[in-house]
Amino acid sequence: MNEIKTNRQNQPDDEIDLIALAKTLWKGRKLVIFTTVAGILLGLIFALFSPKEFTASTTLVPQLSNSKSKLGGLSSLAAMAGYNLDLNLETSELSPYIYPQIVQSVPFQLELMETPFRFADVEQPVSLYQYYTEYAKTGFISQVKKYTIGLPFVIISALKPDKPESEPAVSGEEMFDSPIALTEDQEKIRKFLSERVFLEANDKEGYLVLTVIAHDPGLAAQVAHKAQLLLQKYITEFKIKKATAQLKFVEERCAEKKSEFEKAQTRLAAFRDRNKNVTSALARTEEERLMNEYQLAFQVYSQLAQQLETAQIKVKEDTPVFSIVKPVTVPIEKSKPNRPLILIIWTFLGGIIGVGWIFGKQFLKDIKTKWNEMPEEKVSE
Repeated sequence: MNEIKTNRQNQPDDEIDLIALAKTLWKGRKLVIFTTVAGILLGLIFALFSPKEFTASTTLVPQLSNSKSKLGGLSSLAAMAGYNLDLNLETSELSPYIYPQIVQSVPFQLELMETPFRFADVEQPVSLYQYYTEYAKTGFISQVKKYTIGLPFVIISALKPDKPESEPAVSGEEMFDSPIALTEDQEKIRKFLSERVFLEANDKEGYLVLTVIAHDPGLAAQVAHKAQLLLQKYITEFKIKKATAQLKFVEERCAEKKSEFEKAQTRLAAFRDRNKNVTSALARTEEERLMNEYQLAFQVYSQLAQQLETAQIKVKEDTPVFSIVKPVTVPIEKSKPNRPLILIIWTFLGGIIGVGWIFGKQFLKDIKTKWNEMPEEKVSE
């Protein structure tokens, strides 16, 4: 018995005493209750005043490539296991991994930004840029965050000198002719769109999911449908770019040779009309020369006309086809905010803050007591 008592007396002081912790927590129960109630109130405020968000999405299946892989059947077996071994395809196909980058690209977002949409609180259709710069109202929660958590950034931005307004960014094909210069408002809205319009590519299953988040269900569906059309346009332009350039070249050459053929035909007909009853050798030689020019022009024009038909077919073949598995629908239920979850999180945080405050205060008190109880010699050391 004496040994057991001695062992208990010799136990290290830093072992956790659950009873003492429970007593400390019980003494500070009022603070825990207060912080928990405060967390509940904050959770209610954030849950009630957080803006609603609706999610619209569409699922697409792009056209499969007709190119043959050099790996043969091995690539099919690897695809069943979730791996892509077709790294050396003899094709100009655009990889599905690039599709999300297209949606996040500046030209795509600018074109989407400048597209007019119908808004519930605006009479006439306006663009996203115009709506968020002229019509959109900042919510209560955003204002609270701006002047509490974001107050230092507000002060810093106010102290900065005003930047000169840059020229608006161009759109369409002109965007690729020179560097794109965005205004400050355009950059803000572009970042806003990049967080709310995104694409997920499932390479294993072979489908794409385009998702749009907006404050209004009708707007979410409109933007999702427009983004789907833009994505198809961008992918189509990339895939048929080479075939289209070839078609344009053949069309120009075909038009030139057609003009030459018609001129040779006209010259031959005019010569025959002028020399109907002439039988001289010189006339026959000239007629043969004009006939040779006519036949050569006809052969070249005929070959180019066949190449033109082939180029047109090639453009049609390269044009991708997208199967819409899940079309865009107007969402009925909101996706955010999840009010019960917000309330639970804030209640939990309030309780944790109260408990942490009590134990932290007690921990500092114990350290101070031990420091004061130490001999002066050890303290001086």
